[in-house]
Amino acid sequence: MHFDILTLFPGLFESVFRESIVKRAVDAGLVSIAIHNIRDYAQDKHHVTDDAPYGGGGGMVMKVEPIILALEDILGAELIARQKQTGEIQVPIILLTPAGRLFNQEMAREFERYGHIVLICGRYEGVDERICELAVTHEVSIGDYVLSGGEIPAMVIVEAVTRLVPGVLGDMRALIEDSHASGLLEYPHYTRPAEFRGLQVPEVLLSGDHAKVARWRRQQALRRTWERRPDLLKRAKLSEEDRRFLETLQQQKESPEAEEACPHEEREGPAH
Repeated sequence: MHFDILTLFPGLFESVFRESIVKRAVDAGLVSIAIHNIRDYAQDKHHVTDDAPYGGGGGMVMKVEPIILALEDILGAELIARQKQTGEIQVPIILLTPAGRLFNQEMAREFERYGHIVLICGRYEGVDERICELAVTHEVSIGDYVLSGGEIPAMVIVEAVTRLVPGVLGDMRALIEDSHASGLLEYPHYTRPAEFRGLQVPEVLLSGDHAKVARWRRQQALRRTWERRPDLLKRAKLSEEDRRFLETLQQQKESPEAEEACPHEEREGPAH
């Protein structure tokens, strides 16, 4: 998997990509990352990459020429033009912008399948719209809040996609069970000691019964998603047993005395 990142602040990426999963993936030759300074492609002697917006207003807008020249240097003008003309994407050119589609795990899987993506880090008031018209294939946001630029969103996408590259994660169960990977939030985790300051690990996790543990984890993932992110349940793949469990949770919410009538749930009782 290869990432090309276009930015005005290349130094922001140094420490992030020298640590953890991304570093291990790069060291193993599974991932490569190239950081491109947009200023290097500015044509004037002062390397200006932004200018005042036409029509007036506050702030500055990133200029079209440096970014397009950078993209053409990286990918070639023919590939960029062909993608825009045909809609057949060989290398996604992604603009990080608050106006983009919300990034999620499904999108991360989509990008990983390409094997090569380009990330453009917007700054200031935004980028000249002609960059989108000439080259961009995807506009992506990581959330409904304001950041100084697209560098942190680019880091988020690089890590999320890198985790999906075959061989990056030693234990593939972590990839499958991660929050959002299955459409649900992840179940609670516990490790030693079994008791800490009066709080004990749920007894089922100490039982050695793998079927009960799996059932408990599934139910806890469903419960946590139902409580915290019910919107995810609309897209999650649910079995009939899952749906019955969720119906029971709803019944309990509407009628607390119905809690005792929940024969399907593995209880969270502490170990004794």
